[in-house]
Amino acid sequence: MVALAAPKPYRGKDMAFAGAIVAILAILFLPIPAVLIDMGLALSIALSVLILMVALWIQKPLEFSAFPIVLLIATLLRLALGIASTRLILADGHKGVDAAGHVIAGFSRFVMSGDFVIGIVVFIILVTVNFLVITKGATRIAEVGARFTLDAIPGKQMAIDADLNAGLIDDKEAQKRRQELEEESSFFGSMDGASKFVRGEAVASLITIAVNIFGGIIIGVTRHGMPLSKAADVFTQLSVGDGLVSQIPALVVSLAAGLLVSKGGTRGQAQQAVLGQLSAYPRALWVASFLMFIFALVPGLPLVPFAVLGFLMGFVAYIIPKRQGEETARVQAVQLQAEEKKLLESRESVKESLKTSEIELCLGKHLASVFNHSQADLVHRVSKMRKKFAQEYGFVVPEIKLTDSLMIAPKCYQVKIHGTIIATHEVRPGELMVVIGEGPVPDLPGDEIKEPAFGMKALWVSEAYANEIRRQGFAAVDSSSVLLTHLSEVIRNNLPQLLSYRDMRNLLDRLEPEYKRLLDDICPSQISYSGLQAVLKLLLAERVSVRNLHLILEAIAEVAPYARRAEQLVEHVRTRIAQQICGDLAEGGALNILRLGNKWDMVFHQSLKRDAKGDVVEFDVDPRMVEQFGAEASEAIKLRMGQVRNFAIITAPDARPYVRMIIERMFSTLPVLSHLEIARGIEVNSLGTIS
Repeated sequence: MVALAAPKPYRGKDMAFAGAIVAILAILFLPIPAVLIDMGLALSIALSVLILMVALWIQKPLEFSAFPIVLLIATLLRLALGIASTRLILADGHKGVDAAGHVIAGFSRFVMSGDFVIGIVVFIILVTVNFLVITKGATRIAEVGARFTLDAIPGKQMAIDADLNAGLIDDKEAQKRRQELEEESSFFGSMDGASKFVRGEAVASLITIAVNIFGGIIIGVTRHGMPLSKAADVFTQLSVGDGLVSQIPALVVSLAAGLLVSKGGTRGQAQQAVLGQLSAYPRALWVASFLMFIFALVPGLPLVPFAVLGFLMGFVAYIIPKRQGEETARVQAVQLQAEEKKLLESRESVKESLKTSEIELCLGKHLASVFNHSQADLVHRVSKMRKKFAQEYGFVVPEIKLTDSLMIAPKCYQVKIHGTIIATHEVRPGELMVVIGEGPVPDLPGDEIKEPAFGMKALWVSEAYANEIRRQGFAAVDSSSVLLTHLSEVIRNNLPQLLSYRDMRNLLDRLEPEYKRLLDDICPSQISYSGLQAVLKLLLAERVSVRNLHLILEAIAEVAPYARRAEQLVEHVRTRIAQQICGDLAEGGALNILRLGNKWDMVFHQSLKRDAKGDVVEFDVDPRMVEQFGAEASEAIKLRMGQVRNFAIITAPDARPYVRMIIERMFSTLPVLSHLEIARGIEVNSLGTIS
């Protein structure tokens, strides 16, 4: 019982709507008094105005998808009222102009000004405008829109299916889009046919007015004994008034149909689309305003209309950019607030606490307050440092996040890589660091420390002694330079950890098309992308730049079919880019080298165990020999460090990785080269041997 009682209101609306349709059909056959015709004509005019307003204010055509039905009902109502008024005109036209009701009489007096010739001319113009201009154009737009919509259905269906398969939309959204697509095709198809209603009504109006005029004259003269001139005047006024009453609503509805189908893909209300796009180009308004003022000054043309229009266009052209600027600022402010709110929410979320920065510089509270005043300079210097790393090593290191913490000492800082503390040190704002190394000590009061970047002896000296420091021939650096130098060295020592898979793919995406084809040939058939990343990391671990990535790929392509291990690939790559390695290490055009010596060459050669193919499979050396080599190498290296700034240790190709493994424990930044990595034409300066 409840289920049957629920739809009663809808059933009442259905019955009322059906009754209205039946009433319109009844008008076609039953005689209607003039009062009801006046009500019907007023309803027709009101309905046409309502249709036009709805067509103006909808956002998209599908929001008025019932327009073809409404157009059919409105056309049927006007035709029924036209037949009813024709019946009254022919039956009671001899009584005067008010015979068919006051609405028709009012239109005949107001529009025709008492002269039926004027009424005929106005009626013909209205029919011509409606039939040849508005309706014809709207019909053509509807035809083309229906054709293109039907042709585009398969492509749009495939796009919906592709989005659904890709996971961009869910089943409900896909169903909604398919339904909109079906409604769009049905709507334009219906509009193509509905536009024929208006054209047919225009033809019917011409026939109706002709029948009313000639039939009324014949009836008035033969049945009611009216003079021919009076009968022609009365029946012409009634017929033309009836035609105007029907054509004006028809013209309004035709205009609504034209607006609806010409909206096309434009979103928003009609005034927004028209006025927004016409006023989007202030320069066009300035030109139009200038032309209006020129027309105002032309002799023979009226000054006031053109001058007023020129002034209005110029005012609009002046005010629009200001309004646009204010609107843009408002939108940007709203977006900024939304982004800040989103950022705040993300910071407060639990997931955000799980994320770690790739590089983080954490400052103590005192350092944070000091550097806060020169934060722009600090950010600029950090940016320059990242740019220098990109030029030197061939990839962009991650952004460095600056934070402060109460958990560390006020004058200390920490450098974190992937959330792990790699280095920590204390700096003293307001003091200068004098690096002395193994040299003389300045005659100044200060605290002796170890410089954090390279571990050399240094002094913290007050800034008041800056001139005295320079006078004694020492160089001093401020606290921010100490911090950034230390940060730079930490990044250099952790380059392999900072080359992520994403960074490597970005490097590969920037390759030229020819090398992308080479990459497709070797990856992943001969080496995986993760294996390629391992090769690049091993190069960066020894501070070998990967800026010449195309040469590295060529070298890998040469040996990848025969060697799978990343270490083997790296040794071949180093040989191929020997010119770059030697060029980066050379000082004054010469490469300073420190040889291993015959004794240690023999020791390392005998420690290498090979398989049947000749490949090294094991490094078997007496631990005492390792300790002895470390002691002798350390002594020789420290001696040469005081003589030259840059030099490299030279050893046999097979032993190079193992010599490097021992040397890097004592001198992590000292390069170890093989004999094959000394490029042709490079000048070699021997510093001696480790022996």
